[in-house]
Amino acid sequence: MSQGPADTIQPSHAMTPIKRLQGKVVVVTGAGSGIGRATAVLFAAEGARVVLTDRDAEGLATTRQRIEQTGGTCWAAEGDVTDGAAAERLTGEVVAAWGTVDALVTAAGIATGGSALAASEADWERVFAVNVKGTWLWARAVLRPMLKQGRGAIVTIASQLAVAGGRNNIAYVASKGAVISLTKALALDYADQGVRANVILPGATETPMLERAMQRRGDEQAARAASRSRHAMGRFGKPEEIAHAALYLASDDAGFTTGAVLPVDGGWLVA
Repeated sequence: MSQGPADTIQPSHAMTPIKRLQGKVVVVTGAGSGIGRATAVLFAAEGARVVLTDRDAEGLATTRQRIEQTGGTCWAAEGDVTDGAAAERLTGEVVAAWGTVDALVTAAGIATGGSALAASEADWERVFAVNVKGTWLWARAVLRPMLKQGRGAIVTIASQLAVAGGRNNIAYVASKGAVISLTKALALDYADQGVRANVILPGATETPMLERAMQRRGDEQAARAASRSRHAMGRFGKPEEIAHAALYLASDDAGFTTGAVLPVDGGWLVA
């Protein structure tokens, strides 16, 4: 018997979007702006209780407000990712209050610019402290509850420049290469204990960091045009586009994915 429009069978989930992080607890570093903010907001919309941390108190407050305005649940804690004791303390407080930590996204990062001759030792040390040490310290902090429950996902943020190379940004490029290696080591060390670790390589993405990088080059408009043209898609990425890649890797959809290096770069690496 044929069915008319009134008899059309609709999927049972048609009016109920699946929330891929429902019931999960996720920590996002660098949540005060850029990729970190977009990730935190998306994860909250996907049902996660999100722990926000950033040294930018004002940015952190804005992210928290955006999440709460849409009915999401979050916990905001100002702090520097290079403070290992603070990472351990906050993780302990979260576990005591919310029971566990299911995923971590390490979006905190800085860049200072400069070639090998132009960069200072202080610049080098600060960039590596935030980008590499901060990633390791937070991974270490959340690994304990993850291993205890036998599952967890760590998503780190590197850069396409870590693979392709980049001019006049030596500390940043080198640090992001280290983040890739660190993530692969995490993936191997804990694969048989239920913890996955994967790394995203964003292309140039419309964030405050990109804006500062363009300003350092003098002619900002020319720098933007040159960078956009380097991407096969001819544009910069949006923080939300990187956040959706992080969502996949943090969710159970990526249950058989660990040690992956995922470019989300508008075609930079193939151009």
